[in-house]
Amino acid sequence: MSITSPRVQGYTQLYASFESFYTRHVYRRVRDGWNIPICSVPGAHLTLVERVSPDHNWSFQYSGKTIKCINLGSYNYLGFAENHGPCAEDSIRTIRTQGVCVGSTRGELGNAIYHDQLDRLVARFVGHEDAITCGMGFATNALNLPCILNKNCLVISDEKNHASIILGLRTSGATIRVFKHNNMQSLEKRLRDGVINGQPRTHLPWDKIFIVVEGVYSMEGSIVRLPEIIELKKKYRAYIYLDEAHSIGAVGPRGRGVCDYWNANPHDVDILMGTFTKSFGAAGGYIAGSREFIKILKSRSHAESYGGSMSAPVAEQIISSMTIIMGEDGTSEGVRRIRQLSRNSRYFRQKLKQLGFIVYGNDDSPVVPVALYMPSKIAFIVREMIKRGIALVGVGFPATPLVEGRIRFCMSASHSKEMLDHVLDEFSELGDSIMARTSTLPRQKGEVVYENV
Repeated sequence: MSITSPRVQGYTQLYASFESFYTRHVYRRVRDGWNIPICSVPGAHLTLVERVSPDHNWSFQYSGKTIKCINLGSYNYLGFAENHGPCAEDSIRTIRTQGVCVGSTRGELGNAIYHDQLDRLVARFVGHEDAITCGMGFATNALNLPCILNKNCLVISDEKNHASIILGLRTSGATIRVFKHNNMQSLEKRLRDGVINGQPRTHLPWDKIFIVVEGVYSMEGSIVRLPEIIELKKKYRAYIYLDEAHSIGAVGPRGRGVCDYWNANPHDVDILMGTFTKSFGAAGGYIAGSREFIKILKSRSHAESYGGSMSAPVAEQIISSMTIIMGEDGTSEGVRRIRQLSRNSRYFRQKLKQLGFIVYGNDDSPVVPVALYMPSKIAFIVREMIKRGIALVGVGFPATPLVEGRIRFCMSASHSKEMLDHVLDEFSELGDSIMARTSTLPRQKGEVVYENV
């Protein structure tokens, strides 16, 4: 198969980095398993658009056919990605009364009553004094971190933090030190060195020291060890910035994130950040903290000054789903969804381990990564599972190290036990064919009972 694009015959490669080498020699051969378009709501099921490639994945053409699949690839944790039901009805009603766009930033003419209502609701939901909401989740980190930090600050960041955090930290100009993933000994060493040595050259004390972590790590399926981090924060007088993009709504008995999961006081976490794109089936993000901090951030935030404000139907989707989760709609639907997601996550993960797969992460995490290591195996699994009516996510470089590729299952409250059992049967059969059931850990004996997990 050709490794040179047919469109640039006679030209040298435009990019000569390792990423370009990887793209041409590895990714291009398996890219049919990534970025597959869909034409439906990403609920319990979704509809993929079938495509074919006449030139070994250099380009794709649509065949005109679609494929209905069980959806284990979307962050639809609580099943609110729906085009029916109370949230959808509330959003449609809001379009008729408020329109679809404000047409300005919140800092100028784009602030509406529903924005302020959402800010207050989010603050109450996460247990902090105040909050600011943004129209884009990625920008919530990338555009607000530079307003919080400066070149005289030290940031101690988990090595598995998301790209939006990394971009925001680099843009801030702060000094960044990385600690091993969820490793408290590594974190404390970084904190101790920062306090003792101070700033480079001058050795003056840092203006601020920040610990930046996530609640649930989307590539690892692990949950932050928050109680231990809070202890270290108090010991070394540092601040905590906690990204709850994948944990808010998805973990904890009340769905309030990792503070709820660990029964920690939210006020012990100085800055809480999260997004609305996962558990709430919407878009955008938030930052919550003390009333004084949020007041200052609103006056300095690039997202507030330059980013488009959130549209009315998106805000209403968040308000409606958050109200259901809190039980303020007068039903127990929110609790039911939280418990269903928790049961699905534990059951699916325990079954995979029992089958002999190498499974990463915490038992209560809704993100379930299975190690396959080789890009060819990942592509094979994605292709064959689609043939069996199951859509999942293949993860490889640069999202993970080159030899640590994996398949990632995303649990949802909209999944039934029958769906999960069907997926497990098909995945187990394919795992045998590529020798993927290679875990050396002891396997649980006896049946994993869905109702008891």
